[in-house]
Amino acid sequence: MVQAQAPKMTLEAFLALPETKPACEFIDGNVVQKPMPKGKHSRLKAALTTAINYE
Repeated sequence: MVQAQAPKMTLEAFLALPETKPACEFIDGNVVQKPMPKGKHSRLKAALTTAINYE
């Protein structure tokens, strides 16, 4: 079976879209929803924040 691809969006059209939650990214003409951060990301963010605040 052959699937038709959706037409690519222009950057101007993407920037005209309303904000979404979670946020979306514009990648090579495609709109992709950003993945939610996981546990490892949260630990890294906390460690980085601590390092910046105390250095």
